[in-house]
Amino acid sequence: MDYPGNLFVVAAPSGAGKSSLVKALMELDARVLPSVSHTTRAPRGQEKHGREYFFVSQAEFDAMILNSAFVEWANVHGFRYGTSKKAIEERIAQGADVILEIDFQGAVQIKKTFANAVLIFILPPSWEELRARLERRGEDSPESVEVRMKNAAVEVAQAHEFDFVIINELFERALFDLKAIVHAQRLKFSVQRRARADTFQTLHIS
Repeated sequence: MDYPGNLFVVAAPSGAGKSSLVKALMELDARVLPSVSHTTRAPRGQEKHGREYFFVSQAEFDAMILNSAFVEWANVHGFRYGTSKKAIEERIAQGADVILEIDFQGAVQIKKTFANAVLIFILPPSWEELRARLERRGEDSPESVEVRMKNAAVEVAQAHEFDFVIINELFERALFDLKAIVHAQRLKFSVQRRARADTFQTLHIS
């Protein structure tokens, strides 16, 4: 089904800067709204329920799976994350552009349900820089950093599944690239035809 809004799906290995880029984009572009996922992990730092994630119990998550509430869900670093199909549909049906941060497995699943979704993968400039970023943020133990590095090798190998790839070497440049993708998507013929249907009808463009 075609919707007037766009769905942007951003994936990256842990530490590549995905969350910072998405946050900066939303601060610059009020038309881009977040999609809030459900997770079984506990909040970190200043995270709040309903803002960064919906934090739910294992039982609550199981119930949502049984009720087919998720368009996708996956185990990531020992916790489960799920994306509500209803929440996405409601926003893009209203014409909003929704951006979703997710792992690569979830991104591929999203594409199966929302064929027009735009998949964007964020790469680090090197393995050395990725490790340094994980260590600098101070959220993970050395053992956890090693797990994330191993997972990153698997995740990066799936970049070919995505429509666009951004290398986050310089944050400002990566943010410019992300903005360019969003803007270009809005100008596609099929998207303009959906978003500006009245104009197309007036000009007799089918």
